[in-house]
Amino acid sequence: MIVIESKRRRSDTLLDKYPNAVFADVTSQSLYLGLRQLSPFYPWGGIPVSYSPGITATCVEAVWQGLKVFESIDVDETLFLNDTMKGLKRTTSKYGRVLGHRKGVHGDTLLGYLEARKKIYIPTYKWMLEHKAYKTIQLFRQFCVENPDKTIVLLDYQANCDIEDLRKPLSHAFLCKAYIEGIYPYEDVIFEKTVQHYYCGRKVVQWTTTERQYKQLPVLEQIDNQLNLDFDE
Repeated sequence: MIVIESKRRRSDTLLDKYPNAVFADVTSQSLYLGLRQLSPFYPWGGIPVSYSPGITATCVEAVWQGLKVFESIDVDETLFLNDTMKGLKRTTSKYGRVLGHRKGVHGDTLLGYLEARKKIYIPTYKWMLEHKAYKTIQLFRQFCVENPDKTIVLLDYQANCDIEDLRKPLSHAFLCKAYIEGIYPYEDVIFEKTVQHYYCGRKVVQWTTTERQYKQLPVLEQIDNQLNLDFDE
């Protein structure tokens, strides 16, 4: 079982609530490189900018913030080059009211917050998981299979797990959980397969069962740059 908790909660409170759990800080401040690489701020490089063929950014957050349009300023392509994990936030206090997210760097359409979350942030984060950090995801899946009674607590600064709730930013830790478990909005990573079984003895018996399996990804880009199966620097 995977649960999401705020990194801001007191450690003793979390330990009392989950006494035998495994805690994984997946924020940009994580002490472990493998977990830090799950942050949308991590500068993998080569992250496709939504609806912008040929344009890439350093990280998911750069895509999200760079396509944001304010009253006083439009798309900021300079953010696509920011690999420092700092200075990526664009705020209303500095630029005024948010008008929406541009559907592509040179697009004419502005997407509302919820639509942008569904069409930009969530798909871009999924691309990052599949093309950059997939080995980490597989490691979590393996642990869940081998330890079905163990709880994994993913720590994030945001704990909002409701995609429709626009009052707070969406937790990327929740998106990790969703991809690992194959639940909304990433339910397409799991499919049901009918498996035939045979028993041969004096009498041939045949039956079928339905199994849930993870979709097999094609050969991933830059696979040598993905995380090794440990969390060491």
